[in-house]
Amino acid sequence: MKLFDAHNHVQDDRLFPDVAAVMERARAAGVTAMGVKGCREADWPRVVELAKTYEGVHPSFGLHPWFIAERSPDWRATLEKMLLEHPAAAVGEIGIDHAIDDRDDAEQETVFLAQMELARTLNRPVSIHCRRAWGRLVELLDQFGELPRGLLIHCFGGSAEIAVELVKRGGYISFSGSITRPNARKAGPAIRAVPDDRILIETDAPDILPTTAPGPLNEPANVRFVLEKAAELRGVSQEALAELTYQNARRFFLRG
Repeated sequence: MKLFDAHNHVQDDRLFPDVAAVMERARAAGVTAMGVKGCREADWPRVVELAKTYEGVHPSFGLHPWFIAERSPDWRATLEKMLLEHPAAAVGEIGIDHAIDDRDDAEQETVFLAQMELARTLNRPVSIHCRRAWGRLVELLDQFGELPRGLLIHCFGGSAEIAVELVKRGGYISFSGSITRPNARKAGPAIRAVPDDRILIETDAPDILPTTAPGPLNEPANVRFVLEKAAELRGVSQEALAELTYQNARRFFLRG
């Protein structure tokens, strides 16, 4: 089976020092492609290095809501420059997060929408992070309007109803190792609600280690454990879901 890890951070300090071995284990597990998502200005150059070094790495550059306080005054111009220099790159990881205690919602949304506008202007797909803000995300998407290249909702943990609403707005829904947790009660209904052409799987490495995977850190090779649980919850074979998610990810990252 060929596997596509739709969302990870192998540029993270916890994985990057051993990245050659991480990538070798991924290939051995059948992971032939992955979306590597930058989260802040400091890690965008590493994402570039990975895309240049390893076949099948699809780069994304974005400013994550956890790191907006450390952004430089020229962050938007720097991001636009990175995207223009790398025409195949996506925008991400960006988003809104209402689980952060000390946060400024208006600032989060300003940074989020500025990056969405870049994605629309440059015709790039977008990878979105959302925690405890599903209703607000839907409102923002409705206010913003169409994204020609679509959006990926990573590590989806919302309800089946929210998944359907996001699909209507151009969303691909990506499931991570969180679906392997015993308390993931929404996972089954959500996975079954996503249409065949919009479902994806991911690791979000080095975080969200599947409960059935070796640790302590998560890595792209472990997407097979996400596949196993997702196939069980969806009621399909692993082989069928692997092919479906692989082709969906290729369409998302490569179309146009």
